[in-house]
Amino acid sequence: MKLNGSQMICESLIREGVDVIFGLPGGAILPLYQTLPEYPKLRHILVRHEQGAAHAADGYARVSGKPGVAWATSGPGATNLVTGIATAQMDSIPIVVIVGQVSRASIGSDAFQETDTTGITLPVTKHNYLVMSASEIPQIIKEAFYIANTGRPGPVLIDIPKDVQTEIAEFKYPSEIDLPGYKPTLEGNGAQIKRAAKLIKESQRPVILAGHGAIFSNAYDEIRELAEKAQIPVITTLLGISSFPEDHVLSVGMPGMHGMAYASLAIEEADLLIALGMRFDDRITGKPSAFSVNSKKIHVDIDPSEIGKNIKVDVPIVGDLKRVLAKLNLEVDPNTHVEWIQHIEELKRDHPSMNIRATEKLLPQYIINQISEATEGKAIVVTGVGQHQMWAAQHYVYTEPRSFVTSGGSGAMGYEVPGAMGAQVADPGRVVWSIAGDGGFQMTMAELATLVENKIPVKFAIINNQCLGMVRQWQEFFYDKDYVATMYTNNPDFVKLAEAFGMLGLRVSDKTQVRSAIEEAISYEGPALIDFMVEEEENVFPMIPAGQTVQDMIEENQPEKVR
Repeated sequence: MKLNGSQMICESLIREGVDVIFGLPGGAILPLYQTLPEYPKLRHILVRHEQGAAHAADGYARVSGKPGVAWATSGPGATNLVTGIATAQMDSIPIVVIVGQVSRASIGSDAFQETDTTGITLPVTKHNYLVMSASEIPQIIKEAFYIANTGRPGPVLIDIPKDVQTEIAEFKYPSEIDLPGYKPTLEGNGAQIKRAAKLIKESQRPVILAGHGAIFSNAYDEIRELAEKAQIPVITTLLGISSFPEDHVLSVGMPGMHGMAYASLAIEEADLLIALGMRFDDRITGKPSAFSVNSKKIHVDIDPSEIGKNIKVDVPIVGDLKRVLAKLNLEVDPNTHVEWIQHIEELKRDHPSMNIRATEKLLPQYIINQISEATEGKAIVVTGVGQHQMWAAQHYVYTEPRSFVTSGGSGAMGYEVPGAMGAQVADPGRVVWSIAGDGGFQMTMAELATLVENKIPVKFAIINNQCLGMVRQWQEFFYDKDYVATMYTNNPDFVKLAEAFGMLGLRVSDKTQVRSAIEEAISYEGPALIDFMVEEEENVFPMIPAGQTVQDMIEENQPEKVR
Protein backbone atom coordinates (compact mmCIF):
# COMPACT_ATOMS: atom_id res chain seq x y z
CA MET A 1 0.00 0.00 0.00
CA LYS A 2 1.03 3.60 -0.61
CA LEU A 3 1.80 5.70 2.48
CA ASN A 4 3.70 8.86 3.19
CA GLY A 5 6.85 8.74 5.29
CA SER A 6 5.11 9.81 8.50
CA GLN A 7 2.48 7.10 8.15
CA MET A 8 5.23 4.57 7.50
CA ILE A 9 6.94 5.56 10.75
CA CYS A 10 3.75 5.10 12.76
CA GLU A 11 2.84 1.82 11.06
CA SER A 12 6.35 0.51 11.64
CA LEU A 13 6.37 1.47 15.31
CA ILE A 14 3.08 -0.32 15.90
CA ARG A 15 4.47 -3.46 14.24
CA GLU A 16 7.42 -3.29 16.62
CA GLY A 17 5.06 -3.30 19.60
CA VAL A 18 5.48 0.35 20.53
CA ASP A 19 2.66 1.71 22.67
CA VAL A 20 4.08 4.96 24.06
CA ILE A 21 6.30 7.77 22.77
CA PHE A 22 7.92 10.58 24.74
CA GLY A 23 8.47 13.67 22.65
CA LEU A 24 8.23 17.36 21.86
CA PRO A 25 7.32 18.72 18.40
CA GLY A 26 8.98 21.34 16.23
CA GLY A 27 9.08 22.43 12.62
CA ALA A 28 11.18 19.62 11.14
CA ILE A 29 9.12 16.83 12.71
CA LEU A 30 5.66 18.41 12.37
CA PRO A 31 4.52 16.16 9.51
CA LEU A 32 5.05 13.15 11.76
CA TYR A 33 3.17 14.79 14.62
CA GLN A 34 0.27 15.76 12.38
CA THR A 35 -0.07 12.08 11.46
CA LEU A 36 -0.35 10.88 15.08
CA PRO A 37 -4.17 11.27 15.34
CA GLU A 38 -4.51 8.57 12.67
CA TYR A 39 -2.81 6.09 15.04
CA PRO A 40 -4.64 6.01 18.40
CA LYS A 41 -2.64 2.94 19.46
CA LEU A 42 0.39 5.21 19.85
CA ARG A 43 0.19 7.14 23.13
CA HIS A 44 2.23 10.33 22.97
CA ILE A 45 3.44 11.98 26.18
CA LEU A 46 4.34 15.63 25.62
CA VAL A 47 7.43 16.44 27.69
CA ARG A 48 8.65 19.89 28.67
CA HIS A 49 12.23 19.36 27.48
CA GLU A 50 13.76 16.90 25.05
CA GLN A 51 16.25 15.67 27.66
CA GLY A 52 13.17 14.56 29.59
CA ALA A 53 11.99 12.59 26.55
CA ALA A 54 15.27 10.68 26.27
CA HIS A 55 15.52 9.92 30.00
CA ALA A 56 11.84 8.89 30.13
CA ALA A 57 12.33 6.51 27.19
CA ASP A 58 15.38 5.15 29.02
CA GLY A 59 13.46 4.61 32.28
CA TYR A 60 10.63 2.96 30.34
CA ALA A 61 13.09 0.55 28.70
CA ARG A 62 14.80 -0.40 31.97
CA VAL A 63 11.53 -1.35 33.63
CA SER A 64 9.60 -2.83 30.68
CA GLY A 65 12.48 -4.63 28.97
CA LYS A 66 11.23 -3.14 25.68
CA PRO A 67 12.93 -0.37 23.70
CA GLY A 68 11.77 3.10 24.72
CA VAL A 69 10.97 5.63 22.02
CA ALA A 70 11.65 9.39 21.98
CA TRP A 71 10.89 12.01 19.32
CA ALA A 72 12.28 15.51 18.80
CA THR A 73 12.74 18.10 16.11
CA SER A 74 15.97 19.13 14.40
CA GLY A 75 18.71 21.39 15.74
CA PRO A 76 18.25 22.21 19.43
CA GLY A 77 15.56 19.55 19.76
CA ALA A 78 18.07 16.91 18.70
CA THR A 79 20.97 18.32 20.70
CA ASN A 80 18.82 18.47 23.84
CA LEU A 81 18.45 14.69 23.55
CA VAL A 82 22.19 14.03 23.62
CA THR A 83 22.63 13.71 27.40
CA GLY A 84 19.83 11.16 27.51
CA ILE A 85 21.22 9.24 24.54
CA ALA A 86 24.70 9.19 26.09
CA THR A 87 23.18 7.90 29.35
CA ALA A 88 21.50 5.06 27.47
CA GLN A 89 24.71 4.26 25.61
CA MET A 90 26.83 4.05 28.76
CA ASP A 91 24.28 1.84 30.54
CA SER A 92 23.40 -0.27 27.46
CA ILE A 93 19.72 0.75 27.35
CA PRO A 94 17.65 0.01 24.22
CA ILE A 95 16.00 3.20 23.04
CA VAL A 96 15.03 4.28 19.51
CA VAL A 97 15.19 8.02 18.94
CA ILE A 98 13.50 9.60 15.90
CA VAL A 99 14.37 13.20 15.07
CA GLY A 100 13.34 15.55 12.32
CA GLN A 101 15.85 17.10 9.96
CA VAL A 102 15.71 19.96 7.49
CA SER A 103 14.58 19.05 3.98
CA ARG A 104 17.03 17.10 1.84
CA ALA A 105 17.81 20.02 -0.44
CA SER A 106 18.73 22.19 2.56
CA ILE A 107 21.12 19.76 4.22
CA GLY A 108 24.57 21.33 4.41
CA SER A 109 23.31 24.89 3.84
CA ASP A 110 23.15 25.94 7.51
CA ALA A 111 19.40 26.13 7.23
CA PHE A 112 17.26 27.19 10.20
CA GLN A 113 17.60 24.62 13.00
CA GLU A 114 19.94 22.44 10.95
CA THR A 115 22.41 20.31 12.90
CA ASP A 116 24.49 17.33 11.84
CA THR A 117 22.59 15.08 14.22
CA THR A 118 24.07 11.81 13.03
CA GLY A 119 27.57 13.28 13.34
CA ILE A 120 26.93 14.61 16.83
CA THR A 121 25.41 11.37 18.10
CA LEU A 122 27.79 8.93 16.38
CA PRO A 123 29.95 8.51 19.53
CA VAL A 124 26.94 8.01 21.84
CA THR A 125 24.74 5.64 19.82
CA LYS A 126 25.02 1.96 19.05
CA HIS A 127 24.05 2.90 15.50
CA ASN A 128 22.38 5.78 13.70
CA TYR A 129 20.74 6.51 10.35
CA LEU A 130 20.07 9.46 8.06
CA VAL A 131 17.03 8.50 5.96
CA MET A 132 17.08 9.93 2.44
CA SER A 133 14.06 8.16 0.97
CA ALA A 134 10.63 7.31 2.38
CA SER A 135 10.88 3.82 0.89
CA GLU A 136 13.78 3.10 3.30
CA ILE A 137 11.78 3.83 6.44
CA PRO A 138 10.27 0.36 7.11
CA GLN A 139 13.59 -1.41 6.70
CA ILE A 140 15.46 1.12 8.82
CA ILE A 141 12.97 1.04 11.68
CA LYS A 142 12.98 -2.76 11.65
CA GLU A 143 16.77 -2.73 11.82
CA ALA A 144 16.83 -0.02 14.48
CA PHE A 145 14.70 -2.00 16.91
CA TYR A 146 16.65 -5.17 16.22
CA ILE A 147 20.01 -3.48 16.79
CA ALA A 148 18.80 -1.61 19.89
CA ASN A 149 17.46 -4.70 21.61
CA THR A 150 19.85 -7.50 20.64
CA GLY A 151 23.42 -8.30 21.61
CA ARG A 152 24.55 -5.63 24.02
CA PRO A 153 21.57 -3.24 23.92
CA GLY A 154 21.93 0.44 23.20
CA PRO A 155 20.40 3.56 21.66
CA VAL A 156 19.73 3.86 17.92
CA LEU A 157 18.93 7.23 16.33
CA ILE A 158 17.02 7.79 13.08
CA ASP A 159 17.33 11.25 11.48
CA ILE A 160 14.51 11.90 8.98
CA PRO A 161 14.35 15.03 6.78
CA LYS A 162 11.03 16.87 6.77
CA ASP A 163 10.29 16.21 3.10
CA VAL A 164 10.97 12.48 3.56
CA GLN A 165 8.16 12.49 6.12
CA THR A 166 5.73 13.71 3.44
CA GLU A 167 7.08 11.71 0.49
CA ILE A 168 4.77 8.91 -0.70
CA ALA A 169 6.12 5.42 -1.43
CA GLU A 170 5.12 1.79 -1.28
CA PHE A 171 4.98 0.47 2.30
CA LYS A 172 6.44 -3.02 2.71
CA TYR A 173 7.38 -4.01 6.24
CA PRO A 174 10.15 -6.64 6.26
CA SER A 175 9.50 -9.88 8.09
CA GLU A 176 13.18 -10.68 8.64
CA ILE A 177 16.47 -8.91 9.28
CA ASP A 178 19.69 -9.68 7.46
CA LEU A 179 22.66 -7.73 8.78
CA PRO A 180 25.76 -9.74 7.72
CA GLY A 181 28.12 -7.63 9.84
CA TYR A 182 26.05 -7.87 12.99
CA LYS A 183 25.77 -11.36 14.45
CA PRO A 184 25.86 -11.31 18.27
CA THR A 185 27.14 -14.49 19.88
CA LEU A 186 24.43 -15.91 22.13
CA GLU A 187 25.20 -19.47 23.15
CA GLY A 188 28.68 -19.36 24.66
CA ASN A 189 31.54 -21.75 23.95
CA GLY A 190 30.88 -25.25 25.35
CA ALA A 191 34.49 -25.94 26.24
CA GLN A 192 34.78 -22.65 28.12
CA ILE A 193 31.58 -23.40 30.02
CA LYS A 194 33.07 -26.73 31.12
CA ARG A 195 36.25 -24.95 32.21
CA ALA A 196 34.15 -22.53 34.24
CA ALA A 197 32.30 -25.39 35.91
CA LYS A 198 35.64 -26.99 36.83
CA LEU A 199 36.88 -23.78 38.44
CA ILE A 200 33.64 -23.49 40.40
CA LYS A 201 34.02 -27.07 41.62
CA GLU A 202 37.60 -26.48 42.73
CA SER A 203 37.03 -23.15 44.46
CA GLN A 204 36.75 -22.73 48.23
CA ARG A 205 35.86 -19.04 48.36
CA PRO A 206 33.79 -18.22 45.24
CA VAL A 207 31.66 -15.11 44.75
CA ILE A 208 29.27 -14.13 41.98
CA LEU A 209 29.51 -10.50 40.83
CA ALA A 210 26.33 -9.75 38.85
CA GLY A 211 26.00 -6.65 36.70
CA HIS A 212 23.49 -4.90 34.48
CA GLY A 213 23.66 -7.69 31.91
CA ALA A 214 21.92 -9.97 34.40
CA ILE A 215 18.89 -7.72 34.13
CA PHE A 216 19.04 -7.29 30.33
CA SER A 217 19.07 -11.02 29.81
CA ASN A 218 16.37 -11.76 32.42
CA ALA A 219 18.78 -14.21 34.04
CA TYR A 220 17.28 -13.92 37.53
CA ASP A 221 16.28 -17.57 37.85
CA GLU A 222 19.56 -18.83 36.42
CA ILE A 223 21.69 -16.73 38.77
CA ARG A 224 19.63 -17.87 41.73
CA GLU A 225 19.93 -21.49 40.62
CA LEU A 226 23.72 -21.24 40.33
CA ALA A 227 24.03 -19.48 43.68
CA GLU A 228 21.83 -21.95 45.53
CA LYS A 229 23.13 -25.09 43.80
CA ALA A 230 26.78 -24.33 44.51
CA GLN A 231 26.16 -22.14 47.60
CA ILE A 232 27.92 -19.10 46.18
CA PRO A 233 27.45 -15.63 47.72
CA VAL A 234 26.07 -13.03 45.30
CA ILE A 235 27.39 -9.48 45.05
CA THR A 236 25.81 -6.99 42.62
CA THR A 237 27.21 -3.91 40.94
CA LEU A 238 25.28 -0.62 41.19
CA LEU A 239 23.40 -1.40 37.97
CA GLY A 240 23.13 -5.06 38.89
CA ILE A 241 21.01 -4.19 41.92
CA SER A 242 17.64 -6.03 41.76
CA SER A 243 19.08 -8.89 39.69
CA PHE A 244 19.17 -10.97 42.90
CA PRO A 245 16.79 -10.57 45.87
CA GLU A 246 18.53 -8.71 48.66
CA ASP A 247 16.57 -10.52 51.36
CA HIS A 248 18.15 -13.81 50.23
CA VAL A 249 20.63 -15.42 52.63
CA LEU A 250 23.32 -15.47 49.90
CA SER A 251 22.97 -11.76 49.04
CA VAL A 252 26.05 -9.73 49.99
CA GLY A 253 25.11 -6.34 48.50
CA MET A 254 27.09 -3.88 46.40
CA PRO A 255 30.89 -3.43 46.45
CA GLY A 256 33.16 -0.65 45.30
CA MET A 257 33.60 3.05 45.98
CA HIS A 258 30.45 3.37 48.11
CA GLY A 259 29.52 -0.28 48.42
CA MET A 260 29.25 -2.35 51.55
CA ALA A 261 32.64 -2.90 53.13
CA TYR A 262 32.00 -6.61 53.56
CA ALA A 263 31.16 -7.00 49.85
CA SER A 264 34.44 -5.36 48.82
CA LEU A 265 36.35 -7.45 51.36
CA ALA A 266 34.70 -10.65 50.12
CA ILE A 267 35.87 -9.88 46.58
CA GLU A 268 39.35 -9.18 47.95
CA GLU A 269 39.48 -12.52 49.79
CA ALA A 270 37.77 -14.66 47.12
CA ASP A 271 39.66 -17.38 45.26
CA LEU A 272 37.15 -17.32 42.37
CA LEU A 273 35.27 -14.34 40.98
CA ILE A 274 32.37 -15.18 38.65
CA ALA A 275 31.62 -11.93 36.80
CA LEU A 276 28.24 -12.04 35.09
CA GLY A 277 27.19 -9.33 32.67
CA MET A 278 29.38 -6.59 34.11
CA ARG A 279 32.28 -4.57 32.76
CA PHE A 280 34.70 -4.13 35.67
CA ASP A 281 33.96 -0.43 35.94
CA ASP A 282 36.46 1.75 37.80
CA ARG A 283 33.95 2.36 40.62
CA ILE A 284 34.14 -1.39 41.31
CA THR A 285 37.82 -2.08 40.69
CA GLY A 286 39.42 1.10 42.08
CA LYS A 287 43.05 0.34 41.23
CA PRO A 288 42.78 -2.42 38.58
CA SER A 289 46.25 -3.85 39.22
CA ALA A 290 45.29 -4.47 42.86
CA PHE A 291 41.76 -5.72 42.30
CA SER A 292 41.00 -9.20 43.68
CA VAL A 293 44.52 -10.34 42.88
CA ASN A 294 44.21 -13.74 44.58
CA SER A 295 41.19 -14.91 42.62
CA LYS A 296 40.78 -16.70 39.36
CA LYS A 297 38.17 -15.03 37.22
CA ILE A 298 35.32 -16.20 35.00
CA HIS A 299 33.79 -13.44 32.89
CA VAL A 300 30.52 -13.94 30.99
CA ASP A 301 29.42 -11.06 28.77
CA ILE A 302 27.63 -10.68 25.47
CA ASP A 303 30.06 -7.97 24.35
CA PRO A 304 33.46 -9.49 23.48
CA SER A 305 35.11 -6.06 23.68
CA GLU A 306 34.50 -5.95 27.44
CA ILE A 307 36.34 -9.17 28.18
CA GLY A 308 39.93 -8.44 29.13
CA LYS A 309 39.44 -4.70 28.62
CA ASN A 310 39.98 -3.68 32.25
CA ILE A 311 40.74 -6.90 34.13
CA LYS A 312 42.53 -10.02 32.86
CA VAL A 313 40.35 -13.12 33.24
CA ASP A 314 41.04 -16.86 33.24
CA VAL A 315 37.86 -18.11 31.56
CA PRO A 316 36.22 -15.71 29.12
CA ILE A 317 32.75 -16.67 27.83
CA VAL A 318 31.01 -14.56 25.20
CA GLY A 319 27.27 -15.07 25.05
CA ASP A 320 23.82 -14.19 26.33
CA LEU A 321 23.99 -14.60 30.10
CA LYS A 322 20.68 -16.44 30.47
CA ARG A 323 21.64 -19.02 27.85
CA VAL A 324 25.18 -19.43 29.14
CA LEU A 325 24.03 -19.93 32.71
CA ALA A 326 21.39 -22.45 31.66
CA LYS A 327 24.22 -24.59 30.25
CA LEU A 328 26.64 -23.84 33.09
CA ASN A 329 24.09 -24.86 35.71
CA LEU A 330 23.87 -28.30 34.11
CA GLU A 331 27.63 -28.70 34.47
CA VAL A 332 28.01 -27.36 38.01
CA ASP A 333 27.97 -29.85 40.86
CA PRO A 334 26.03 -29.15 44.04
CA ASN A 335 28.36 -27.83 46.69
CA THR A 336 28.54 -26.15 50.07
CA HIS A 337 30.91 -23.47 51.26
CA VAL A 338 29.91 -23.34 54.91
CA GLU A 339 33.14 -21.87 56.25
CA TRP A 340 33.27 -19.23 53.51
CA ILE A 341 29.66 -18.18 54.00
CA GLN A 342 30.19 -18.05 57.77
CA HIS A 343 33.28 -15.91 57.19
CA ILE A 344 31.26 -13.43 55.13
CA GLU A 345 28.71 -13.27 57.94
CA GLU A 346 31.60 -12.43 60.26
CA LEU A 347 32.69 -9.70 57.84
CA LYS A 348 29.16 -8.29 58.00
CA ARG A 349 29.31 -8.22 61.79
CA ASP A 350 32.83 -6.73 61.90
CA HIS A 351 32.12 -4.15 59.18
CA PRO A 352 28.48 -3.11 59.69
CA SER A 353 28.29 -0.74 56.76
CA MET A 354 24.52 -0.42 56.79
CA ASN A 355 24.06 0.57 60.41
CA ILE A 356 22.24 3.87 60.78
CA ARG A 357 23.60 5.76 63.76
CA ALA A 358 21.22 6.58 66.59
CA THR A 359 20.40 10.28 66.50
CA GLU A 360 17.42 12.58 66.59
CA LYS A 361 18.74 14.29 63.45
CA LEU A 362 16.98 13.64 60.14
CA LEU A 363 19.35 11.40 58.20
CA PRO A 364 18.95 10.42 54.51
CA GLN A 365 19.77 6.80 55.35
CA TYR A 366 16.85 6.63 57.76
CA ILE A 367 14.44 8.13 55.20
CA ILE A 368 15.34 5.52 52.58
CA ASN A 369 15.16 2.75 55.16
CA GLN A 370 11.64 3.89 56.00
CA ILE A 371 10.59 4.00 52.33
CA SER A 372 11.95 0.45 52.00
CA GLU A 373 9.95 -0.76 54.99
CA ALA A 374 6.78 1.06 53.94
CA THR A 375 6.89 -0.49 50.46
CA GLU A 376 8.20 -3.88 51.65
CA GLY A 377 11.02 -3.66 49.11
CA LYS A 378 8.58 -3.97 46.21
CA ALA A 379 8.61 -0.43 44.80
CA ILE A 380 10.54 0.74 41.77
CA VAL A 381 13.19 3.20 42.95
CA VAL A 382 14.60 5.74 40.49
CA THR A 383 17.43 8.06 41.47
CA GLY A 384 19.51 10.90 40.19
CA VAL A 385 23.25 10.95 40.77
CA GLY A 386 25.17 11.77 43.92
CA GLN A 387 24.91 11.00 47.63
CA HIS A 388 21.20 10.20 47.50
CA GLN A 389 21.89 7.66 44.74
CA MET A 390 24.38 5.82 46.92
CA TRP A 391 22.11 5.89 49.98
CA ALA A 392 19.26 4.55 47.84
CA ALA A 393 21.51 1.73 46.61
CA GLN A 394 22.62 0.93 50.16
CA HIS A 395 19.53 1.28 52.34
CA TYR A 396 16.61 0.12 50.23
CA VAL A 397 16.19 -3.67 50.26
CA TYR A 398 15.39 -4.65 46.66
CA THR A 399 13.42 -7.87 46.37
CA GLU A 400 11.89 -7.58 42.88
CA PRO A 401 13.56 -7.62 39.42
CA ARG A 402 13.99 -4.36 37.52
CA SER A 403 13.29 -2.28 40.60
CA PHE A 404 16.40 -0.07 40.82
CA VAL A 405 16.75 2.47 38.01
CA THR A 406 19.60 4.97 37.89
CA SER A 407 22.12 6.64 35.61
CA GLY A 408 25.23 4.57 36.28
CA GLY A 409 27.97 5.00 33.71
CA SER A 410 27.34 8.57 32.61
CA GLY A 411 26.18 9.76 36.04
CA ALA A 412 23.61 12.21 34.66
CA MET A 413 22.14 14.53 37.26
CA GLY A 414 18.52 15.26 36.42
CA TYR A 415 17.71 11.66 35.59
CA GLU A 416 15.51 11.24 38.68
CA VAL A 417 12.39 13.08 37.42
CA PRO A 418 11.96 11.93 33.78
CA GLY A 419 13.50 8.52 34.45
CA ALA A 420 10.86 7.93 37.12
CA MET A 421 8.16 9.08 34.71
CA GLY A 422 9.23 6.49 32.15
CA ALA A 423 9.46 3.78 34.81
CA GLN A 424 5.92 4.48 36.02
CA VAL A 425 4.50 4.46 32.49
CA ALA A 426 6.21 1.11 31.92
CA ASP A 427 4.65 -0.43 35.03
CA PRO A 428 1.61 1.60 36.14
CA GLY A 429 0.59 -1.02 38.68
CA ARG A 430 3.66 -0.57 40.90
CA VAL A 431 4.60 2.25 43.25
CA VAL A 432 7.49 4.31 41.86
CA TRP A 433 9.64 6.39 44.19
CA SER A 434 12.04 8.96 42.81
CA ILE A 435 14.85 9.49 45.31
CA ALA A 436 16.10 12.91 44.24
CA GLY A 437 18.82 15.33 45.16
CA ASP A 438 17.81 18.95 45.42
CA GLY A 439 20.44 19.79 42.80
CA GLY A 440 19.57 17.19 40.17
CA PHE A 441 15.84 17.62 40.78
CA GLN A 442 16.05 21.26 39.73
CA MET A 443 17.65 20.33 36.41
CA THR A 444 14.54 18.57 35.06
CA MET A 445 11.75 19.54 37.45
CA ALA A 446 9.73 20.99 34.57
CA GLU A 447 8.63 17.41 33.90
CA LEU A 448 6.45 17.61 37.02
CA ALA A 449 3.96 19.33 34.71
CA THR A 450 4.10 16.31 32.41
CA LEU A 451 3.45 13.96 35.32
CA VAL A 452 0.41 15.90 36.51
CA GLU A 453 -0.96 16.38 33.02
CA ASN A 454 -0.76 12.66 32.30
CA LYS A 455 -1.80 11.49 35.78
CA ILE A 456 1.47 9.63 36.35
CA PRO A 457 1.60 9.07 40.14
CA VAL A 458 5.34 9.11 40.88
CA LYS A 459 6.28 9.77 44.52
CA PHE A 460 9.28 12.07 45.08
CA ALA A 461 11.58 12.08 48.09
CA ILE A 462 13.85 15.11 47.78
CA ILE A 463 16.92 14.61 49.96
CA ASN A 464 17.36 18.32 50.50
CA ASN A 465 20.75 19.17 51.98
CA GLN A 466 20.82 22.51 50.12
CA CYS A 467 24.05 21.69 48.37
CA LEU A 468 25.64 19.47 45.75
CA GLY A 469 26.18 16.76 48.32
CA MET A 470 28.69 14.46 46.65
CA VAL A 471 30.75 17.39 45.39
CA ARG A 472 30.71 18.84 48.91
CA GLN A 473 31.86 15.49 50.34
CA TRP A 474 34.80 15.36 47.94
CA GLN A 475 35.68 18.96 48.76
CA GLU A 476 35.60 18.06 52.46
CA PHE A 477 37.86 15.05 51.99
CA PHE A 478 40.23 16.20 49.27
CA TYR A 479 40.14 20.03 49.29
CA ASP A 480 40.22 20.88 53.04
CA LYS A 481 36.54 21.90 53.11
CA ASP A 482 37.10 24.56 50.46
CA TYR A 483 33.46 24.59 49.32
CA VAL A 484 33.55 26.29 45.94
CA ALA A 485 30.29 26.57 43.93
CA THR A 486 28.66 23.85 46.00
CA MET A 487 26.15 25.42 48.36
CA TYR A 488 22.64 26.45 47.37
CA THR A 489 21.63 29.59 49.26
CA ASN A 490 18.26 30.13 47.59
CA ASN A 491 16.53 26.84 46.83
CA PRO A 492 12.87 27.23 45.93
CA ASP A 493 10.14 26.21 48.33
CA PHE A 494 9.64 22.71 46.92
CA VAL A 495 6.28 22.27 48.65
CA LYS A 496 4.87 25.42 47.07
CA LEU A 497 6.45 24.34 43.80
CA ALA A 498 4.67 20.98 43.96
CA GLU A 499 1.39 22.70 44.74
CA ALA A 500 1.91 25.08 41.82
CA PHE A 501 2.24 22.09 39.52
CA GLY A 502 -0.91 20.56 41.01
CA MET A 503 0.78 17.89 43.14
CA LEU A 504 0.65 16.97 46.79
CA GLY A 505 3.53 18.69 48.58
CA LEU A 506 4.80 17.82 52.06
CA ARG A 507 7.77 18.98 54.10
CA VAL A 508 9.54 16.90 56.74
CA SER A 509 12.16 18.33 59.06
CA ASP A 510 11.68 16.02 62.03
CA LYS A 511 12.51 12.32 62.22
CA THR A 512 9.16 11.53 63.82
CA GLN A 513 7.31 12.81 60.74
CA VAL A 514 9.04 10.57 58.20
CA ARG A 515 6.88 7.44 58.16
CA SER A 516 3.53 9.23 58.21
CA ALA A 517 4.59 11.48 55.31
CA ILE A 518 5.73 8.48 53.28
CA GLU A 519 2.43 6.69 53.87
CA GLU A 520 0.44 9.82 52.99
CA ALA A 521 2.34 10.16 49.71
CA ILE A 522 1.77 6.48 48.86
CA SER A 523 -1.96 6.71 49.57
CA TYR A 524 -2.36 9.87 47.49
CA GLU A 525 -3.71 8.99 44.04
CA GLY A 526 -1.56 11.35 42.00
CA PRO A 527 2.08 12.44 41.98
CA ALA A 528 3.35 13.55 45.38
CA LEU A 529 6.50 15.25 46.66
CA ILE A 530 8.13 15.22 50.08
CA ASP A 531 10.83 17.77 50.82
CA PHE A 532 13.08 16.12 53.41
CA MET A 533 15.24 18.75 55.12
CA VAL A 534 18.30 16.63 55.98
CA GLU A 535 21.71 17.30 57.50
CA GLU A 536 23.93 19.33 55.18
CA GLU A 537 27.26 17.67 56.02
CA GLU A 538 26.19 14.02 56.16
CA ASN A 539 28.64 11.83 54.23
CA VAL A 540 28.32 8.55 52.35
CA PHE A 541 30.26 5.67 53.86
CA PRO A 542 31.99 3.36 53.23
CA MET A 543 34.20 5.14 50.72
CA ILE A 544 37.13 3.86 48.70
CA PRO A 545 38.78 6.95 47.18
CA ALA A 546 38.99 6.94 43.39
CA GLY A 547 41.81 4.79 42.04
CA GLN A 548 42.63 3.28 45.41
CA THR A 549 42.17 -0.13 47.00
CA VAL A 550 40.14 -1.91 49.66
CA GLN A 551 43.01 -1.25 52.08
CA ASP A 552 42.32 2.49 51.67
CA MET A 553 38.62 2.16 52.49
CA ILE A 554 37.11 4.68 54.92
CA GLU A 555 34.34 3.07 56.92
CA GLU A 556 33.44 6.05 59.09
CA ASN A 557 33.90 9.80 59.19
CA GLN A 558 37.69 9.96 59.06
CA PRO A 559 38.52 12.18 56.06
CA GLU A 560 42.05 12.70 57.40
CA LYS A 561 42.79 9.20 56.03
CA VAL A 562 42.72 10.53 52.47
CA ARG A 563 44.77 13.65 52.89
